[in-house]
Amino acid sequence: MAKITAVTFDLWQTLLMDTQEQGRARMQVRLDGAVAALAKSGRVFDPEHVREAYRACYRTCHAIREENRDVSFGQQVAFFIGHIEEGLLEQLPADTITEITSAYCDSFYVFPPRVHEEAEEVLRQVKGAGYRVGLISNTGMTPGYAFRTFLAEKGLARYFDVMAYSDEMLLAKPSVPMFQRTLEELGAEPDETVHVGDHLRNDVLGAKEAGLHTIWIETYDDRREPVEVVPDVTVKTLGEVADGVRHLAHEAA
Repeated sequence: MAKITAVTFDLWQTLLMDTQEQGRARMQVRLDGAVAALAKSGRVFDPEHVREAYRACYRTCHAIREENRDVSFGQQVAFFIGHIEEGLLEQLPADTITEITSAYCDSFYVFPPRVHEEAEEVLRQVKGAGYRVGLISNTGMTPGYAFRTFLAEKGLARYFDVMAYSDEMLLAKPSVPMFQRTLEELGAEPDETVHVGDHLRNDVLGAKEAGLHTIWIETYDDRREPVEVVPDVTVKTLGEVADGVRHLAHEAA
């Protein structure tokens, strides 16, 4: 086993904790912002019709992510507008598209996730131990640039040498190339790297297929499908991750 030199982290439900209620609240901000922006441009749509367009956009993006790919944030917003009415994107003024895009993004700041209370201490310990530290995150409905701003505001961005977001890479976990490209930027080899996350398929299976060691934060998620994969280390909470990394490093010594 090679010496451990780097640690990468998942973001959602690992460092940032979210709820379905928060997600629904952000969705409503996006819908209200889109309806208002369209009305200002003289295009009035029934809110329920716009809601169904949003659902259709979600299904379109989800199908792409199921193939371990992703779309840019701009493309996601374009899908949404296109589902409201065919050809609408080409008909709208640029400032209306900007307003819809802003509402779509800024809903994240209106109803932000909670930073895990142990996140900064764990990152401080891992960084302080001399490891290179990366972030590998699927972005969902929020753009990578919003996460960058948020993490900077919370004082967490300074711990990361590399931050990789699916909407910027056009790849989605558990894509092996997403892990590989992140490690290339981080300057680390797979067998020297530990990936930490809560999702068995995206984080554990994806990372192991890419040749990384894994630490799984054992969490309850009723949306998770059973996955036949065994993490190298399983912990109950984020606060146990630094000990998990030390254990793997000791095995490699």
